[in-house]
Amino acid sequence: MKKQINALMLAVGIAAFSALTSCNQNRQNSSQQKLDSLAAEPESLSIEAMQETNDFQNAKLDIKNVKSEIAGDSVKLTFDFDVQNYELTKQTEDGHKEHTANSAEGQHIHFILDNKPYVALYKPTHSVTLAKNSEHVLLCFLSRSYHLSLKTPDASVLVKFKVDANGKYVKAEDPMDPMLFYSRPKGEYKGADTENLLLDFYVKNLNLSPNDYKVKVEVGDTTFTVDSWKPYLIKGAKAGDLEVKLSLIDPKGKEVGGTYGEIERTSKITP
Repeated sequence: MKKQINALMLAVGIAAFSALTSCNQNRQNSSQQKLDSLAAEPESLSIEAMQETNDFQNAKLDIKNVKSEIAGDSVKLTFDFDVQNYELTKQTEDGHKEHTANSAEGQHIHFILDNKPYVALYKPTHSVTLAKNSEHVLLCFLSRSYHLSLKTPDASVLVKFKVDANGKYVKAEDPMDPMLFYSRPKGEYKGADTENLLLDFYVKNLNLSPNDYKVKVEVGDTTFTVDSWKPYLIKGAKAGDLEVKLSLIDPKGKEVGGTYGEIERTSKITP
């Protein structure tokens, strides 16, 4: 009889332990499924204003010479820049380079011709080949190593020019129309660089304010309006193509349009 009772108690204990183990396993599986689900869900896209430092107040950029050379039916123009109080190829030491894509080659010039994607210049010279009898607008500005523009008055140069029938560079009157230029994001972002994407643009001949010009920003399905000139960080961008559209809005609320009023660009996000 005593053996039967012991056997019964042992059987009950085994059953209880099995049930408890099964319950714990189910809880663990449920918790793991929740973690896996959270890990699989991408963060929603958000855009935050970026605090821009006030350094480099005395930095200056100018075009000191433009040389033209006939190249068949086209012309090769070489721009030589004068850079003062700013060191090209130096790493910008203000903390932000740790959080956005940073150039290993350091500080540079953004060379934007006809509002096309910029070319980064790490030396104060650059050559382009253009057609004869053509007109162009060139914006250049000094950039930190992590591609954020310097927005002080002397840190940029804007010129309108033409290449005449003889292949000569002819500077025109300075542009006076309100103009919006696209800078970042640009190209492909990989790995850690996808976490914070710099959104930066440049404006000339206008003021951004609640009662003046504004910029409408469209990033994927997110739209917002900017009434002050400052950079932003795009967070949580999904893998694939990231479409960004900038539109200049005049004081009456009307979109300006045109090459310098509306720009669309696509960057690639690779986790």
